Amino acid sequence: MLTGNAYIPETITVHLGSPDSNAQNITVDFPSYIKNVASCEIYPTWPDSSLKANIYAILSFVLNRIFTQWYRSKGYPFDITSSSKYDRTFINGREIFENISRLVDEIFNSYVKRKGFDEPLFTTFNSSAQNDGNDDNNNGSLSQWGSVELAERGNTHLGILQKYFGSDIDIVKNVPVKSSSASFPSDNLSEGASGQDVRYIQMKLNRISRNYPSIPKIPIINGIFDSALTSAISEFQNIFGLKPTGIINEATWYKISYVFSSIRRLAKVSALSLTLNDKNLQFSEQLHIGMQSQSVYCAQIFLTLIGSFFESIYPVDPTGYFGEETERSVQSFQHVFSLPENGIIDFSTWNEMFRSYMGIINSVPPDTSVSAVPYSGFILKEGSNNDYVRILQEYLCFVNKSFPDIPAVRNTGFFGPLTKTSVIAFQKMSGITQNGIVGTFTWNELSSLFCDLKSGFDKRDFQFPGYSIISSIQEA
Repeated sequence: MLTGNAYIPETITVHLGSPDSNAQNITVDFPSYIKNVASCEIYPTWPDSSLKANIYAILSFVLNRIFTQWYRSKGYPFDITSSSKYDRTFINGREIFENISRLVDEIFNSYVKRKGFDEPLFTTFNSSAQNDGNDDNNNGSLSQWGSVELAERGNTHLGILQKYFGSDIDIVKNVPVKSSSASFPSDNLSEGASGQDVRYIQMKLNRISRNYPSIPKIPIINGIFDSALTSAISEFQNIFGLKPTGIINEATWYKISYVFSSIRRLAKVSALSLTLNDKNLQFSEQLHIGMQSQSVYCAQIFLTLIGSFFESIYPVDPTGYFGEETERSVQSFQHVFSLPENGIIDFSTWNEMFRSYMGIINSVPPDTSVSAVPYSGFILKEGSNNDYVRILQEYLCFVNKSFPDIPAVRNTGFFGPLTKTSVIAFQKMSGITQNGIVGTFTWNELSSLFCDLKSGFDKRDFQFPGYSIISSIQEA
């Protein structure tokens, strides 16, 4: 279940070519894929801290592709390509270096993320050998040879990553390995079907309907595909340009997953937007690769928000530095909006970005009515007795309304046997190690599900008739 926190997939399907090429798809286990990419792109003679920094960056890039279902949401039957133009280099059957294999085995269930965001950081690479770590304008893309220079000067792998991606990053470790339970089931889902897949779709559509209120609310999340779900699916398909059949085929399944992820990102990116003022929003100068400024940061927020709703626009992380990632994102924006694809933000590109950004802000307001309590840092287990246990129990009770297999518990603040049983049931449903102990991952998974369910059930005053984000942008 993809509820907001990344997981390590058991396998990954790789397209051996560019996205639209007639190439073979192969499925390999995830660590083997990372070892192959790392052996293609970095040298085994580099210092360990440089190797680790590069492996973490590869991991985060790939997991971002999987987390956002970047290719599957577009209808492709694979997770990633082997083309370095689009993703990371993968050569089927190549030799794997021994020390790289060892390091991947140590850290393959880890990734880099930006503080305040759930998803793995979209970590890109700077192909320029000149970026050797001495330049202060490194944020945005990791220089592979520059990481070697930094390692030789005594920097740790985390220090190297912070040099390029900023100090506000974390490395998430010990991420659970799960099967890709968010993948499309083998058969289409239609009225009369039942099960967990239906339940997840009901929950996601209710959450999406907060921002697309023309989608009717589903009154009961019970895992049964009834007429209410058929109506909601049909309206969703109508909004997003799919044939309104009311049946969940593969395209509809992945589109729901994509929009669900975009809605989550919208609230977080909108929070970043609060740091902008009227002066930031005005075009001040032409922006291009190599620049670092508040205007670049503002443009990246535009692109990040717009990219959440236009699948053809590549994602970018707001850092303030105009690197290759930002140039590529600008070019994809220019392609969608029929502008010269030069990767330079001139007045015309800025103006079109601003109009699209304001179209989203005005027509799809972020939902901030429900927020989760951040993880306290305290491990909660049987015998714990504090306010965080009480919040945990509140979450479990609310989730029980939609997922009855998770037992309801009283909000006593004491972590007893019944609370442990309920936690284990939640962990089993979510594919987390079933130990009855609430650490970072279990807390984040549970609180994310609570927020999605809570905001989905709450109906806004303007629930109907609703609007379409695509038409709103085109009319902006």
